[in-house]
Amino acid sequence: MRQTQMLLPTLREAPSEAEAYSHQLLLRGGYIRQLAAGIYSFLPLGHRVLHKLQQVIREEMNAADFAELLMPAMQPSELWEQSGRYAEYGPELIRLEDRHHRGFVLGPTHEEVITSLVAAEVNSYRKLPLRLYQIQTKFRDERRPRFGLLRGREFLMKDAYSFDADWEGLDKTYQSMVATYHRIFERCGLRFRAVEAEAGSIGGEGETLEFMALADIGEDTIVTCSSCAYAANLEKAVFQQSEGMHHTGTNIPDMEEVHTPDVRTIEEVSAFLGEKPQAFLKTMIYIADNQPVAVVVRGDHEVNEFKLKNALGVASVELADLETVERLTGAPHGFAGPAGLNIPVYLDQEAAAIHDGIAGANRKDYHVRHIAPGRDFGPVETGDFRNADVSDCCAQYGNKLVFSRGIEVGHVFKLGTKYSKSLGAVFTNADGKEEPMIMGCYGIGVSRLMSAVAEQRQTEFGIVWPRDISPFQVHIIPVSVKDEQQCRLADELYQNLRSAGIDALLDDRDERPGVKFKDADLIGAPLRVVIGKAAAERQVEWMDRTRSGEKELISFDEAFNRIANICP
Repeated sequence: MRQTQMLLPTLREAPSEAEAYSHQLLLRGGYIRQLAAGIYSFLPLGHRVLHKLQQVIREEMNAADFAELLMPAMQPSELWEQSGRYAEYGPELIRLEDRHHRGFVLGPTHEEVITSLVAAEVNSYRKLPLRLYQIQTKFRDERRPRFGLLRGREFLMKDAYSFDADWEGLDKTYQSMVATYHRIFERCGLRFRAVEAEAGSIGGEGETLEFMALADIGEDTIVTCSSCAYAANLEKAVFQQSEGMHHTGTNIPDMEEVHTPDVRTIEEVSAFLGEKPQAFLKTMIYIADNQPVAVVVRGDHEVNEFKLKNALGVASVELADLETVERLTGAPHGFAGPAGLNIPVYLDQEAAAIHDGIAGANRKDYHVRHIAPGRDFGPVETGDFRNADVSDCCAQYGNKLVFSRGIEVGHVFKLGTKYSKSLGAVFTNADGKEEPMIMGCYGIGVSRLMSAVAEQRQTEFGIVWPRDISPFQVHIIPVSVKDEQQCRLADELYQNLRSAGIDALLDDRDERPGVKFKDADLIGAPLRVVIGKAAAERQVEWMDRTRSGEKELISFDEAFNRIANICP
C-alpha cells in the first residue's frame, strides 16, 4: 500500500483521556478513533491488525476441527429468560424492544443462541461431538469504559462452543482448546499465563482457565507460587490459612465505645487508636440477590465477592450504596460494625479468631473496643470470605505467594449441562435414552488482544508488532521523494514485495525525514528499509526492529532476500 492512499492520521500527542500507554499509541498511530465512550472505529491500520489476528485464530481453530459459523448479534430475550441469565446478568446486558414490544438483547456472548440452534438440529449421539465457533461483535454496557480497547462497550470476540456426549469427550475437547490457545497467543507474540479462574456470569459445572497477558496496566490480579506451578486469578486463589491471630485471650473487658470523630477508614482508625489493622473487624454491607448481608473480615483483608456469592448460593452480590448502609446500621459509611445488626452476618474464619478486637459502633463518629465474636454479636456463619494477600503462602508447599497484574485475553469453560438442560439440547444415546449434551465454551477477546499486544510491545516511540499480526511486514521509506533514484529503487522494492505476496507499506509522501521516521515508529512494522543517498549504488539501510533494531547498510538484492526469508 502507498501511504498517500491510506487514511493514516498520526498524532504527535495523545488525547488527555487516554490513560493506558497502549491506548495512547493506538490513537497516535492512527489505528483507532473514539466515537463514544467505549465505542471505537478501526481505521485501516487497526482493521489490518484485527484481520491478521482473526487469520491466526481461524487457522488454529480450523486445525482443531472447529467449524466457523455466524450468529445474530440481536437475540430474543426469551432465550435469556429460559436460561435464567436475563435477570442474573445485570445492567451490563443491553436490553431493547422492537416496534411490536418484543424484547431483545444485544449479545455479550452466545451460549443461549448456539444451544438453541444445536438443540433444533442435533438429536442423536451419531452427530456428536460437534465443535463450532464464530468471530463477531459483542456488546456490554460497561459502567466505566476505560483503557481504550481493554474495557469497551462494543468489541470483537471469538467465541467457540463444543457439544459432547459425555464428560470424557468434553475433557478431550477442553484440553485441545487449552493447547490451541497456547499456540494462538504464542503466534501473536504475547507473554501470557493460564490461571485458574471463576466462571462468572457464564457459569458451568467444571474447571475454567483464564489466559492472562502479563501487563502492569491489567485490571486482574494474578496469584502465583514462588516455587511451584500454581497460578490463579485473585478471585479464585487459595492459600494456607494463618494460625497466629491478633488479640486472643479469655479475660476480655466488656465492649466499650470510643469517640472517633470523622475517622472512617481502617488506616485512619488504626492511626487514631494506635492499633494495627490486624486488630480490627471490618464490616462490609452487601446486597445478595436483593437481600442485605454483613461480611466481616480482618482489618488488613479484603472481601472476596466470588467466595461470598458461592457460599450464599446467590446469583449476584454487590456493595450496598451509602443510603442503604446508613439505613441498615444507623450510621454513615465508615462506622459499621457487627454488633447489633438485624441482618445475617458472615464472619471470615480468620476474623473469627480475633477475641478482643475493634469495630465500628453503628453510630456516627464512634467505634468499639474489646468486641468478641460470639459474646458481643452472633449467631454468625463462619467461612473463608477473603482474598489472598502478600502475607499468604501457597496451600500446597507453604511458599510465599507472588502477585502480578494481567489482562484477560481468553477464557475456557467446562459448562457441562448448564445450558443444554435449560434450553433442551438433548440427544438420544446408543441405548435409545435421552440425555443432555455436555458443553464447553471458549472465548478470545480479539480487539482486546490487539491492545494487549500493543501494551507489551511498546517502545519509547511507538509499537513493534510481531510479524504474524503486523499491519504491514515491511515499511519502505525513501528519504526524499524529490530524488528520482531513491523513488525508483523504493518503488522497485515495493513492486517486488507485492509480487511475492508480502505486505509492504511505501511512504511516498513529500514529508521531512523526521516526520517519516516518527510516523514509522508509531505504525510499528517489524522490518524497515530506508532508501537514501546510497540509492545510486543500489544500497539501502536495513533495520529488523524485532531484534537489535540496529541499522545496517546492505545491497538492494540482499534486503529483498532477507525479507523473503523472514516473510515466506
